[in-house]
This record gives sequence, structure tokens and C-alpha cells, in this order.
Amino acid sequence: MDLGGLLTGDALISLVTLTAMEIVLGIDNVVFIAILVSRLPAVQQTFARRLGLTLALVIRIGLLLTISWIMGLTEPLFTVFGGKVSGRDLILIGGGLFLVAKATWEIYDKLEADHPAETPASTSRGAFVWVLVQVLMLDIVFSLDSVITAVGMANHIPVMVVAMVLAMLVMLVSAAPIGGFVERHPSVKILALAFLLLIGVMLMAEGMGTHVEKGYIYVAMAFSLFVELLNLRYRKKRKPVTLHRRFESSAD
Repeated sequence: MDLGGLLTGDALISLVTLTAMEIVLGIDNVVFIAILVSRLPAVQQTFARRLGLTLALVIRIGLLLTISWIMGLTEPLFTVFGGKVSGRDLILIGGGLFLVAKATWEIYDKLEADHPAETPASTSRGAFVWVLVQVLMLDIVFSLDSVITAVGMANHIPVMVVAMVLAMLVMLVSAAPIGGFVERHPSVKILALAFLLLIGVMLMAEGMGTHVEKGYIYVAMAFSLFVELLNLRYRKKRKPVTLHRRFESSAD
């Protein structure tokens, strides 16, 4: 397709719409990467964040260039209890399980686990590689969802590639502020982990053949975030509330 075809009205509308959709779909990826890289030393976090998002872009463009293979993933591989299971279903179920397990562990680690001292292992190359492996695993799952959405919304590969590059540039710019905000506010981090749990369950449902309208999920997440932002604003102006014990003043 020539460059002039990319400048047609339909192509530009597809580009703007798809770019916006890719940004929305990429928010969960940004949040997940922000939570993962927070375990690394501060000097490594920026590099790990940028590398993770860059690899996500490379994976998405690579998947776009193998559209026939992507479409082949929707072909049934076997049948379980009368339901057909495809390669895409297996990837979504596996990714959803990993996301649920990871988010659950992070919530436990944040609320229950003791961290008496920083160990040398946390600054080792092995820790950096393990974080990068986890980022890649989820990049593949999120990229599959993103590419399938792109194929459904646009007819031309150049439009899809440009939209993904633009969306990734936006995410690269916003990743550091989002990561810093999540790390500074523990309640927001727990809320973000709850979002990842929700997304993991949604991926598993999609993999099992139950379509979940993503609009409802993102509206619910946006409303929860809006309420939490109101809470943050309220707590900033007020001193912490001290709860009274139930029977503390019962003696008459």
C-alpha cells in the first residue's frame, strides 16, 4: 500500500481510533511493569521499564507481521467437555492464571510479609533477568490481545504499526510518572493489583470461551480509580481518623 493510501480519511480515522484503543489496552501493561520494576534498585528501574515497553512494542509488531499465524491460533486444537480449545485460548488462560497468581502474591507480600533488610540478591543480575522474564511473559499475552484488536479495527498493517508506535511512545512518557505515583501511594498499589486480578480473571474467561465486554471492565476500573483519587485528596487535607473501640466507653 502506498503512502497516499495511508492519508485517506478512513485510514486516518482508523489510526486515531486504534491509537486510542492501544493506549487504553496498554495501561494494564504499564501498571504491571511499574509494580515489577519497583523491586529493583532505583538505578535499574528506568532502564528496566523502558526495556520492557520496547520489547512489548517489538513483540506486537512481530505478531502483526505474522497475521496468518495469529489467525491460525484461533483454530481449534482439541475439545474439552464439548468445548473447542485453540492456541489463543491456551495463551489467554495461561496468562490469566499467571496474572492472578502474581497479583495475589504481590498483595500478600505488600500487606503480610516482613522485609527486615534489603538482601544482596535483590540487586543481582539474576533479579533483573527474572523481572524481565516476567515482563516478557505478560507482554506476549497483552500483545496478543492488542494485535487481535488491531486486526479487527484496521485493514492495513502500516496503520496498525504506526498506531502501536504512537501508543508506545505515550506509554514510555507516562510510565515513569505512573510508576512513581503507584509506588508513593500504597493504597493505589493495592488497587492496581486488584485491577490486575480482574484482568487476569477476564483473560481466563475469554480463554474459556466466555466473552467479557472490556468496556464494562475499564469503566469499573476508571470509577474505582476516581474514588481512590478522591480519597487521596481527602486524606491529604485531614489527619488520619482514629477508630474507637466498641466497648471502650461502655462503663456508666
